[in-house]
Amino acid sequence: MKILSFNVNGIRAIVKKGFVDFLKKSQSDFLCLQEIKISHSARDKEQFDFTGYQEFWNPADRPGYSGTAILVRDGLVTKAMPKLSWDDEGRILVLDIGKYYLVNIYFPNAQDDLRRLPWKIKWNDKLLIYLKKLATKKPLIVCGDFNVAHQEIDLARPKENVYSAGFTSQERAWMDKFLVSGFKDTFRELHSHKIQYSWWSYRAGARVRNVGWRIDYFCVSNKILKKIKKAFILDNVMGSDHCPVGIEIDE
Repeated sequence: MKILSFNVNGIRAIVKKGFVDFLKKSQSDFLCLQEIKISHSARDKEQFDFTGYQEFWNPADRPGYSGTAILVRDGLVTKAMPKLSWDDEGRILVLDIGKYYLVNIYFPNAQDDLRRLPWKIKWNDKLLIYLKKLATKKPLIVCGDFNVAHQEIDLARPKENVYSAGFTSQERAWMDKFLVSGFKDTFRELHSHKIQYSWWSYRAGARVRNVGWRIDYFCVSNKILKKIKKAFILDNVMGSDHCPVGIEIDE
């Protein structure tokens, strides 16, 4: 089973940049999307051509902002879990995919002046309570844009970014708490010393110079880590300031 995650920074924008061709070539069973930036009504008008895939959408209440979606290969039996009452920004989308729950998350950004940092940590803590409860029923596959570089190896310039959004001590400490609560970072477990990034600023040619951050993750319940055959970052795929990340699970 192949699962991909991709912060597309606007579904309408990335469709114009070859996303449908990427979807066909990816041969993924599940493709989790973040920052779709589209409402249900606007999506109905667009009529995207995602042939061969079922579509599950969780847009934000605020039009053109945030939101998540999951594309599921036709023939796979899945069930969408109820939308959380406190998820008005469309950041959490959960599918029951049989043996596992697939959890697609677009974590909040603390913002450059860190004005949203306290709210983000509270949001993260509420999310963790939910995930722990969900994990009592079956193992979780948790993916998405976590908006945090966990360790110094996960960004090109750690010393210069100690107080930057996405690398604050509070965000990194929360990631520690998340991982010790029963989850494994698949990429780092399989590639302990590999330097590879999933996001680059649009400023100063950061992507060309590979001055990036690894802030997109696949984390799984401890008990299924041995089933992960591959964990990878597709940093050659363009169209967004992020690139897709993925895993393959031995079924």
